[in-house]
Amino acid sequence: MTTTITGDTIIADILKIRPDAAQILMRHGMHCIGCSVSTAESLKEAAQVHGIDLDKLITDLNTR
Repeated sequence: MTTTITGDTIIADILKIRPDAAQILMRHGMHCIGCSVSTAESLKEAAQVHGIDLDKLITDLNTR
């Protein structure tokens, strides 16, 4: 079963769902993957803080 990543998905959960997510997130400019906020911050919140295009990021994270 494949889990779809959405804007509401927590960063820490994304890293569990998709082991290569850290590389994808960093490629989009999100370099604080291991910070303590990632355990409670949604992808949407993180993208907003970092000025990242959420739709493009979600597409990349859900492409296998």
